[in-house]
Amino acid sequence: MEDSNEQRSQRIQRLATLRTLGVQPYGTRFEVTHDLGPLIALHGAKSKAELDQEIIRCRIAGRILALRRFGKAAFAALQDGPDQMQVYLKRDVLGEDAYRLCQELDLGDWIGVEGRLFRTKTDELTVEVNTLTFLAKGLRPLPEKWHGLTDIETRYRQRYVDLIANPEVHKIFHTRSLIIATIRSFLTEHGFLEVETPMMHPIPGGATAKPFVTHHNSLNADLYLRVAPELYLKRLIVGGLRRVFEINRSFRNEGISTIHNPEFTMLEFYQAYADYQDLMALTEQLFVRLATEVCGTSTLEYQGHKIDLAPPWRRLSYFESIIEMNGFDRSILHHREKAVTAAQKLGLDVSSNMSLVGILNLIFEETVEPRLLQPTFITDYPTEISPLSRRKDSDPSLTDRFELYIASRELANGFSELNDPLDQRQRFEDQAAQREAGDEEAHYLDEDFLRALEYGMPPTAGEGIGIDRLVMLLTNQASIRDVILFPQLRPEKPT
Repeated sequence: MEDSNEQRSQRIQRLATLRTLGVQPYGTRFEVTHDLGPLIALHGAKSKAELDQEIIRCRIAGRILALRRFGKAAFAALQDGPDQMQVYLKRDVLGEDAYRLCQELDLGDWIGVEGRLFRTKTDELTVEVNTLTFLAKGLRPLPEKWHGLTDIETRYRQRYVDLIANPEVHKIFHTRSLIIATIRSFLTEHGFLEVETPMMHPIPGGATAKPFVTHHNSLNADLYLRVAPELYLKRLIVGGLRRVFEINRSFRNEGISTIHNPEFTMLEFYQAYADYQDLMALTEQLFVRLATEVCGTSTLEYQGHKIDLAPPWRRLSYFESIIEMNGFDRSILHHREKAVTAAQKLGLDVSSNMSLVGILNLIFEETVEPRLLQPTFITDYPTEISPLSRRKDSDPSLTDRFELYIASRELANGFSELNDPLDQRQRFEDQAAQREAGDEEAHYLDEDFLRALEYGMPPTAGEGIGIDRLVMLLTNQASIRDVILFPQLRPEKPT
């Protein structure tokens, strides 16, 4: 810390020197003619002779990541996003006054330069500078040996430094942007309309999750950050918008882990006159399109495993997956005592007030999910844990619902929507009873949504896809915090 403070003091002194020399250390507009990536791609393969013959001039800008001084000359490495290029600062070319400024340069400073491309004696592509412009003086020294830091949270907390030090981080977030752009393009091509719905709700709904609460002063009313946009998007289906989607920020007041962040990005889309089978087929198409656009293939490497996204994907019913993965007798699906015994043999804690479906869901989460490595649709979820899904005609205790698992993680949840307002009211009332019994994640009763359903919603299928987890898969990242620019962290301890 003392070394850092001392370096900062030295930089502030250099800042004062620059101003004494009549230099503005925090400049204004600088016209860049070439970004480094395209410049290197265009001329990086040219020989020394070709560059000397063509006389290619450029104006580039970036942050100084390396600096070597040799009396009458200096070499600096400029960083522009994930790319770097060497620049050559020579007193005889710059002139005495301009070269004097080189003595005030530090690692981390932003500069703009103009000059010509050439190759050094070591054959490195370099810009010989004839004009140097200060753009911003860095007062804090860049961390030394940044790659060797063991405190991973420092990278997430100071993402701005992480981006400076680790060019591969740039690639992750460029890829994230490409993924979202491709999703938009795919859905638009399939006739979906992008919409925006409220982020503050008078009644939280659309998912079983504990909401964040805020307060609107003028209305003197508590509002909730949305846990999902589902109920508003279905209101739009009622209104006649037949295919809608939203790429949205949602908030759930839950724990933080490698796969959970309280603030996250989700895609939700709804299609009238369709059912959950239609959306499973559409999801296969979307994921193959994304993998092909981003990775160039539908076969991915993820954390040491090969994931094959080529359709069709496996489809396995919820209860059958529990029996198949554990070798249980089917009687556990109907007798709570047998389900309790099975769960306890697996070392799972079962509370006295847990229902049969609750016990089976615990077994599913602990024993089935970890084994779903290849793309798998788990279908036919119990009505008890699917409060917004349409009942199956063949078995009303089950729903026309699926969840998509890849690499042992849930990536999507979709179903044929419940459009019977009386059935929906009864399920909301059941959820309200669960809330009164202490379940903070149970749904609230939303009278306005019920009113909308009573105007009539056509048969509809809807789906939500976790964008962050999808980016994790397509960029081979193990933690959700590596694909969110500023993940939620514990408060920083004062130093």
